[in-house]
Amino acid sequence: MEKIPMTASGHAALESELKRRTSEERPRIIELIAEARGHGDLSENAEYHAAKEAHGLNEGRILEIEEQLSRAEIIDISKLSGSKTIKFGATVTLVDEDTEEKKKYQIVGDQEADVKEGRISISSPIARALIGKGKGDTVEVAAPGGARSYEVLDVKYR
Repeated sequence: MEKIPMTASGHAALESELKRRTSEERPRIIELIAEARGHGDLSENAEYHAAKEAHGLNEGRILEIEEQLSRAEIIDISKLSGSKTIKFGATVTLVDEDTEEKKKYQIVGDQEADVKEGRISISSPIARALIGKGKGDTVEVAAPGGARSYEVLDVKYR
């Protein structure tokens, strides 16, 4: 079974979601199912079918989180702080060489990625291009809109 790289904060977020889904969502949905059953004929009861669907989705997500947590390999970013090259967990400041636009990304595990929050997946094209590079290096990234060129301005581990 392959390990899943994950930051400590990503692991904590998954544990928090698992706890919420098992201790809050599951009982709430079970209550909705029981209430909908009390309304009579189940074959034409939209509330019952919606509650059953919500139950299935919640249980599926619980299983998914439990599987991810069981395979998690927590990477302690603080131990990488002396590194000059980009590795998992690095927060990288880049400048697009065409538009001069600055971007800041942290390289995280697949399940933690959220581009809007500045977290990109280790398996994304830009992260794969950045791994092993350092401050001052230029990287070429094959993007859906065409190749992009970035200069690495800064590498931090926080």
